Amino acid sequence: MLTEELLHEALEYGKVFVQNGQTAQYIPELRHVNKYYLGICAMTLDGQIYEAGDTHIPFTIQSISKMVSLLLAIQDCGMEFLFHDKVGSEPTGDPFNSIVKLETKSRPFNPFINAGAITVASCIQGKDADEKFERFLTFTRRLCDNQDISLNQEVYESEKLTGDRNRALAYYLKASGILEGNVEECLDFYFKMCSVSATAYDIAHMSLILANHGIDPKSGEELIPQKYAKAVRALMLTCGMYDGSGEFAMTVGFPAKSGVGGGIAVPLVGRMGIGVFGPALDEKGNSAGGIKMLEYLSKKLNYSLF
Repeated sequence: MLTEELLHEALEYGKVFVQNGQTAQYIPELRHVNKYYLGICAMTLDGQIYEAGDTHIPFTIQSISKMVSLLLAIQDCGMEFLFHDKVGSEPTGDPFNSIVKLETKSRPFNPFINAGAITVASCIQGKDADEKFERFLTFTRRLCDNQDISLNQEVYESEKLTGDRNRALAYYLKASGILEGNVEECLDFYFKMCSVSATAYDIAHMSLILANHGIDPKSGEELIPQKYAKAVRALMLTCGMYDGSGEFAMTVGFPAKSGVGGGIAVPLVGRMGIGVFGPALDEKGNSAGGIKMLEYLSKKLNYSLF
């Protein structure tokens, strides 16, 4: 049974592994984040909220944003077009920012690697990057139930200044006929969506919506059509933890989506949503302490899908 005491036990267990990680070094603004931050929040479908550690420290959601943009793109383009013409739904086994597979297969393997997420971002409707971002921000605020969620301007500018690998991916995708529209506008939107700040508490609420088949349990409002929520959870399980997704499925067994800001979103269907924050990353780009907290909970609660 989930309790706050159990979350605190998981927190103490996770802290042991934080020292082995480091913050994202390739984004200058993220280098300076305190790597010893660690927190976990769980929200159950019946309204219970459990927290331990640094659950109200803002961090940039980075690749967690890819779930939100994917949902918007599905809404705008439809699943059949998106997954037939633009991106696949298979794991790659390669780092999240790899360009290797594009040289043999122009369509990105899945929407959670950078090439796939940039492609998905190009499919979202809007007259320019600003309009796309406003749609993204509005939807993120609804999913997190927090109207104060906003852009971290410093991180956005840092990513835009140093994001040459993402530019290479985007221009390759444009040359291959995969990316829609203007490359620089697409990249500007992509950098902005990755630079939105939220907390582990906010991410727990986003995860709760996915765990409840797209419905906000408090209001009863459907924010995500059920079939879309199911598709995103499936991709989270197979592709959500970069090239560490297979190992995570074995050791934890939860659908999850991580970001190099240290966040992890975890929807446990019919049970709860979990949000994690721990900016010390392992070699795969996932929260070192965050993974261990989830591993601890999986074993104690026996919630693994397998």
